[in-house]
Amino acid sequence: MRDLSNHANSLVSYQKELSLLMEKHTDGDGIHETLIPSLSLIRSSKTTFPSFSVHEPELCIVTQGSKVVMLADESFTYGPSSYLVISLDLPVSAQIIEASPDVPYLCFRLKLNLKDALDLVNEANPVSRKKLRSKRGLFVEQSTAPLLDAAVRLTRLLDNPEDIPILAPLIVREILYRVLQGEQGDVLRQMALRGSSSNRIAVVVEQLKREYMEPLRIDELAAAAHMAPSSLHRHFKEVTAMSPLQYQKQLRLQEARRLLLSESADAADVAFRVGYESPSQFSREYARLFGLPPISDITRLREQLGRVP
Repeated sequence: MRDLSNHANSLVSYQKELSLLMEKHTDGDGIHETLIPSLSLIRSSKTTFPSFSVHEPELCIVTQGSKVVMLADESFTYGPSSYLVISLDLPVSAQIIEASPDVPYLCFRLKLNLKDALDLVNEANPVSRKKLRSKRGLFVEQSTAPLLDAAVRLTRLLDNPEDIPILAPLIVREILYRVLQGEQGDVLRQMALRGSSSNRIAVVVEQLKREYMEPLRIDELAAAAHMAPSSLHRHFKEVTAMSPLQYQKQLRLQEARRLLLSESADAADVAFRVGYESPSQFSREYARLFGLPPISDITRLREQLGRVP
């Protein structure tokens, strides 16, 4: 019992220190890039509407507030007692559901390099605590004192910029090692290992991102993954929670929304630009994902963001 109590006290202590460091290095709400290239700090004094984007591999540690992330029809909620890992590029929606001016949402976000993960696997072969239960490329894990300790030490380097070039890479490597040691660390391990089914799905994801405007050709994607089409469908859904076609639709619709918001472009023109042949089909699928047809959605989004056309 004493060991459990000490562990809990250590977690709380590290969370408080990390919160203080993030408040010190964030001057208001928003995403704050830092002198450590892979590290950004996120702060919000209020809850948010869902935002849609393609997230690259990353680790997110929240010390105050909480957030929910949607991957297809699955939801993942995390806060001060947990962290989130995304192991390959995934189209998700994210919403801060707990935040206030007195206790703002604070998040330590670190980009993950799968090559570094592979180097660690080959060199140290860190052992995960449990066998792989799911291949899903996104997971939420319970925070540990060693992981938070490393996150605190990395953030402290912002007070001593001259130390960053030497010490930051070492601490980032330690953080990656701690994630690989976690109960779901095998998800990241399998994503990094060349030739694994998860790694081959990551190859397909990269091809879909490059060619999202083109017609979907399952046979070509299967050949790139060195899988039969039926195996590709099964493994792709295990990792991404969606089919290749659904993934492509997410990419197309998120890019269309970005274009409509940034360029004030015509919806039919944008539909063709992202690969749709039918504007009516584009409008239906857009409304299914974002809740409203294109023009109504962009009007609502501009109001939420405080923008004028």
